[in-house]
Amino acid sequence: MKVTLIAGARPNFMKIAPIIHAIKKAQDEGKSIHYRLVHTGQHYDEKMSETFFRQLNIPHPDVNLACGGGSQAEQTAAILLAFEKEVLAHPTDLVMVVGDVTSTMACSIVAKKLNIKVAHVEAGIRSWDRSMPEEINRMLTDSITDYFFTTSTLAGENLLKEGHKKEQIHFVGNVMIDTLRANESRFQQPEVWNELDLKPKHYLVMTMHRPANVDEEAKLKEFIESIDQNTNGMPVIFPIHPRTKGILEKAGIQMKNIYLVEPLGYLEFNYLVKHAKGVLTDSGGITEETTVMNVPCITLRDNTERPETIDIGTNELIGTNPKKIKPALEKLLSGNWKQGQIPEKWDGKAAERIVDVLLEL
Repeated sequence: MKVTLIAGARPNFMKIAPIIHAIKKAQDEGKSIHYRLVHTGQHYDEKMSETFFRQLNIPHPDVNLACGGGSQAEQTAAILLAFEKEVLAHPTDLVMVVGDVTSTMACSIVAKKLNIKVAHVEAGIRSWDRSMPEEINRMLTDSITDYFFTTSTLAGENLLKEGHKKEQIHFVGNVMIDTLRANESRFQQPEVWNELDLKPKHYLVMTMHRPANVDEEAKLKEFIESIDQNTNGMPVIFPIHPRTKGILEKAGIQMKNIYLVEPLGYLEFNYLVKHAKGVLTDSGGITEETTVMNVPCITLRDNTERPETIDIGTNELIGTNPKKIKPALEKLLSGNWKQGQIPEKWDGKAAERIVDVLLEL
């Protein structure tokens, strides 16, 4: 069996890596399964260096289609054209996509138009917010997918409601947690640890990147000021994107407890998260990692495609009203945060289950 694996952005490689390791394990056992790793080049990431691949034991892609830059429409068109040429030159039995980036959707469309089966890892998750580009990508991809690999039973229920057949849906767990578990013992203390004399459980970590939160200067200012004023003097470490940093500087926001640092590598960032008192974020993926590491998490969004992090895990969704930040921080800092549990099958073996299913097909 020949499988073409698609990655379009840095987080995709973290989801693909355990699948490749599971494929190699199956090969060592004499199983007939082969892969080709295609990087669409959708996101150029200067941190996607040799160090990134070496740190996380991630294989280099067989090809980079270099489809970065431009609007979403331009990127989609570029990926459609480039991936069609790629898959015609390198025939495959199955195209496997992960997550919800533009590459996920575009490569699925190319595969189906060439009568190639499509498998979607992280299928069926829904925020029900169609203003999010990721939600459109998820829905369109799942509408033409043949084999669904889900992170939760709820995701499977979503797919059934959309008319997909039970035998197409495989509840395997969360490949991002496979990567977390494989690297947890190797987390690295970042330089900021000693620079700020940080102590375990005596600081907070913050991430913010969604346009709805960072693009509007007045709203971002209100967010930052509310967080800065309600940490009881506890430092907040904020690895910040240069664009967001520019908006903050333009607004002239003064901060006494929030420390802006350069974006961190996977091992360094998760070291900070693991030892933090809590996390404030608008990311979906981080809520999964905080849940598994049992770290309190405040999510600054009105909806989430990962409700199990709230129902079972350590996450609380407080919305995008900055006035909700103070009571949430008071609850977190007082030690009265809920105790979370780890969702079913988030055990580091999701990729092995995926490959087992592929071998049965």
